[in-house]
Amino acid sequence: MKSPRFIVALGLAVTLALGTPLSLQAQAALPKGIAAGPSIEGISEYTLANGLRVLLFPDATKPTVTVNLVYQVGSVHENYGETGMAHLLEHLLFKGTPTQSDISGEMKKRGIDFNATTGLDRTNYFASFPANTDTLDWVLKMEADRMVHSNVAKKDLDSEMTVVRNELEAGENNPGGVLFQRIRSTAFLWHNYGNTTIGARSDVEGVPIDKLQAFYRQWYQPDNATLIVAGRVEPADVLARIARHFGPLKKPTRALPRFYTVEPAQDGEREVTVRRVGNLRLVAAAYHVPAVAHADNAPLAVLANVLGHTPGGRLHKALVEGKLAAGSGANSESMRDPGLLTAVAVIPADGDAKKTEAELLKQVEQIAAQPITQQEVDEAKQRIGNAYDLYFTDVNAVGMGLSEFQSAGDWRLLFTSRDAIEKVTAADVNRVATAYLKSSNRTLGRFIPSDTPERVEIPAAPAVATLVDGYTGRAAVSAGEQFDPSPQNIEARTQTFTLGKALRVSLLPKKTRGGTVIVDANFRFADEAALTGREGAAGMAGAMLMRGSTTMTRTQIDQRLEQLKTQGTISGSLQGAAIGLQTRREHLADALALAADVLRHPAFPQDEFEQLRVQALTGMEASRQEPGAIAGRALAQSFDPWPAGHPLRNRTLDESIAMMKALKLDDVRAFHRDLYGTSEGEIAIVGDFNPVAVRAQLEQLFVGWQAGTPYASIDTRYTDVAAKQQRFETPDKPNAVLLARQNLSLRVTDADYPAMIVANRIFGGGALKSRLGDRIRQQEGLSYGVSSGIRADDSRSGQDDAGSFTVQAIAAPENMAKVEALVREELDKLLKDGITAEELKDAVAGTLTERQQARAEDGTIAGMLTDQLYFGRNMQFTADLDAKYAALTREQVNAAIRKHLKADALSVFVAGDFAKKATSAPAAAPGATP
Repeated sequence: MKSPRFIVALGLAVTLALGTPLSLQAQAALPKGIAAGPSIEGISEYTLANGLRVLLFPDATKPTVTVNLVYQVGSVHENYGETGMAHLLEHLLFKGTPTQSDISGEMKKRGIDFNATTGLDRTNYFASFPANTDTLDWVLKMEADRMVHSNVAKKDLDSEMTVVRNELEAGENNPGGVLFQRIRSTAFLWHNYGNTTIGARSDVEGVPIDKLQAFYRQWYQPDNATLIVAGRVEPADVLARIARHFGPLKKPTRALPRFYTVEPAQDGEREVTVRRVGNLRLVAAAYHVPAVAHADNAPLAVLANVLGHTPGGRLHKALVEGKLAAGSGANSESMRDPGLLTAVAVIPADGDAKKTEAELLKQVEQIAAQPITQQEVDEAKQRIGNAYDLYFTDVNAVGMGLSEFQSAGDWRLLFTSRDAIEKVTAADVNRVATAYLKSSNRTLGRFIPSDTPERVEIPAAPAVATLVDGYTGRAAVSAGEQFDPSPQNIEARTQTFTLGKALRVSLLPKKTRGGTVIVDANFRFADEAALTGREGAAGMAGAMLMRGSTTMTRTQIDQRLEQLKTQGTISGSLQGAAIGLQTRREHLADALALAADVLRHPAFPQDEFEQLRVQALTGMEASRQEPGAIAGRALAQSFDPWPAGHPLRNRTLDESIAMMKALKLDDVRAFHRDLYGTSEGEIAIVGDFNPVAVRAQLEQLFVGWQAGTPYASIDTRYTDVAAKQQRFETPDKPNAVLLARQNLSLRVTDADYPAMIVANRIFGGGALKSRLGDRIRQQEGLSYGVSSGIRADDSRSGQDDAGSFTVQAIAAPENMAKVEALVREELDKLLKDGITAEELKDAVAGTLTERQQARAEDGTIAGMLTDQLYFGRNMQFTADLDAKYAALTREQVNAAIRKHLKADALSVFVAGDFAKKATSAPAAAPGATP
């Protein structure tokens, strides 16, 4: 399986339930040319006559649909001179077909959340949207069209090649990313897992269009694709639509090439050293491990969790708690072919790299001296199992995650991998540690010769079919209700009341898939006077809350959350504390009690304080030469309206470092003791729970703890800032960053607010489809990422008006001047000509659809409810805002643009390696021969 971090990253959401699977009668009436395959825990497989595999995961509870089309082609399938081709092709498939000239624009105006990713073994294209048969039909038709009819034109390659090159340069700015790329290329001598997905710069810049077109025709065919549809769909209906759009595609007569390269056993330690400008120091060790289908994959996943978990993992305890590292982790890959298990440590700025490296290797390679215990294995299995449990509550996330398992051999590996994890024993984990974590199987930044060669032979995995054929799975996760996420229904179903004098609560009980519950709680305290001079203590106090209470250590808190199958955060900021929980009905009471105890009784251990300080200082020092951080700090300081000594005053990097170094643990403890409290704030709970019992518990846990200083918000006001331009040199950073800003007097409650949001959506609200995206990325090919944003202020009084308009872009340093010029040119056009009626229509439709889709997530609903509690609103405010968007006219939007935006008021800050580019040879034009 993929690591628990992978499972969590897919989005462990809530409020899902299985829809009605195809009945026997419906299966008998399958559309012509579609054959039914296995059905596991609500997921059913079908195959079209042309070879297209279809996976349906119906769920009537959640009013959204995800369409995910996975092609069995990634960077591993590229040949000499073709690295990066799969990823480059992924970009070009958004450029259109003869009948679809603007795929990104069509998706944006329909409010579809879309993107695509390229991996080592696969490429996938996904779209998520509120359940709507017309949108579903359009997406299916579009995907069938671009599967075989994409333009893949020379003109598009010329522009997009520069965009991809900029994406490559952005990756090269990251020291950690570069190090892991070098480790892979050193660990794999022959297998293409040693190549990066982004590819070599020369290949990206020089690939001939005919090679790219041939690559497309070979791999983008129905017999090499899996179409996954998850969410609120009727199986019979969606199968009929799939048959109508994909059925006519011919099954290709070509045979796909067979890849037979096997990485030979490593015969000694390998070394790789990366020397680049930067302030982040890392040490990592990688070891070859078997493919996902091999029986050792499951114990290796558990082993990586035992080693890399924070705070209970061995690496954290030895390196971070041992004051040798600022952070640590481990991960074991689970792919079609043998991959890597990697352990990593972040070395503090003043740390001893040799000692850190030695301890890292000791913890990884000398496990036999201190074998993994059954308790460690049980805790790791519980963490991984909990991640699986929460993962299966989100049908759309499963629809996305199936990409990885399908590309590894078969989608059913998701279930067989889960089952295999549960059977792992301590003996299994110790066996694989001894077998694979050997120095001779290691790739590190050092080479040590050995008199006696020792090789680790990586066993071949069995055929995937032997693992999944006949597999029946378990009972499907319990279903919830079909909930209408309209503002009116949310308001009608929500119970709102006040506990004590100022603790406002909204409860929305409803049946959810797997009995999940979301808790979103904010507690408020302190005023400007009480906070002055205590800003550092405020940040550290909030960050340390989960690092130990008076009754539990950090590790015990983590273990207790896993026992309760709860994902939880307890944090604090300058004027508040927050609790965020995702749990189950049967564990809600215990999870709330645990969170309240951690919040109220933190221990603030000295060792955790020092760990956190080292991590903070390491992060700050690491940002010292990063273009984005440098430009960001300059912008923040230029627009800082606060006088010296004010709690909100922006600090320079050196001031922040000095403050962190001077901070004392007693200051942190005093901040919590003097200011924290839970009697004022907002709590929203959404999901499967008993509201009567929850109300009583909330009153018992939170009402009685009064803050030392009552909460008083700090007013924020618009300030006029004169435009300025600043440029910063960042040597050896091949990707430059542009940040621009203009202050606006704008409130969420202003009549112009919806107009400005829509105007920004049109101007720069999407890197793929907006005026900035169209011009700078799509047409000119200068930037992988360019966008703009509007921020409006909000307050209980309705007087705060500190809004802003911002622009962000990345580009190669030699292209940044042109990017800035184009941003200003497009802004001038916006001010002069305004928006068109067609742009307004599409932007409003897309905005309303996205707002509707957001309300399908219980986490979003909980956040909306706490926000409304604070501002004294209800869901009618949301409904009214929807209505204002719907009623917008072109004249209103254009008037708002000209009222608030000023071309000469934009401050611009850029950072990059401009000196190096100025002295190097001019870059060749896209598609030109140097």
